[in-house]
Amino acid sequence: MIKFDGIAAFVATAEAGSISAASRRLGLAKSVVSERLAELERILGTKLIQRTTRKLSLTENGQTFLPRAQRILREADEAAAELAARSGKLAGPLRLSAPVSFGILHLAPALTKFIQEHPQIEVSVELDDRFVDAAAGGFDAVLRHGAIGDSRLIARRLATSRRLLVASPAYLEREGHPASIDELQHHCGILYSMREGDWRFSTEHGWQVVRPKAALRANNGLVMREAAMAGLGITLLPTFFIHEAVKSGVLVPIDVGARAEGAELFITYPRDHGASAKIRALADSLQRSFGNPPYWDRLAS
Repeated sequence: MIKFDGIAAFVATAEAGSISAASRRLGLAKSVVSERLAELERILGTKLIQRTTRKLSLTENGQTFLPRAQRILREADEAAAELAARSGKLAGPLRLSAPVSFGILHLAPALTKFIQEHPQIEVSVELDDRFVDAAAGGFDAVLRHGAIGDSRLIARRLATSRRLLVASPAYLEREGHPASIDELQHHCGILYSMREGDWRFSTEHGWQVVRPKAALRANNGLVMREAAMAGLGITLLPTFFIHEAVKSGVLVPIDVGARAEGAELFITYPRDHGASAKIRALADSLQRSFGNPPYWDRLAS
């Protein structure tokens, strides 16, 4: 008979990429994880993992078995969570991924409230600005900015954010205040490097894209904010990055007569197992923490 702990050891090893990393995730000795993997392979009568001195990889049978094994673990965890929810308590692991800057600025305090509300939920969060595949990355849920174009995922909107053009008072005194979209073309921009045509404005003729000369390209909003505060140029950022700097006057909003495209925050999870009670509770808690409209938009006004 297949043992549940063997399936857990296999999934953790496949997702983490090594037995050592899996042992840390599971809180077990490396030898215990290896023994459970060996026992699972013996019961199934096939090799699931190809081990060499330099790397670990899944065999063809391991690749076939992995999504089913992940589903078994999810369904068992969700079943336990549903039973706990019936008794008024949510419990068990909840593994999340979120963008680095948003995680530091806003998710961390909101998660603290959630954990205080549900102390038996074991939250694990990994911050990463790269695209994280919620359907295949072993996460229960992923927080993402922007539209979700993946049919394998379900997305629930948590909050919105205005995006403002801002610059330091020193930059604007030196280079002048652009008064129109066309004048932006002649200024230095601090641009987000992961998306082309990021400066989009709604006009009476539709969306207009501005591509100013780049003083800096970065894939992190905090880096962009710091560069703008240092006077390197104009940047366009969601208010959840700049609300305090705008309120204090360190950054000054720029009105060019058109509204910039907004930003949205979603929580996403794989379609094949839906939203567990824990994910629903997390989403509800985060929405309460952020508010509607969110506090960063209110403070930036």
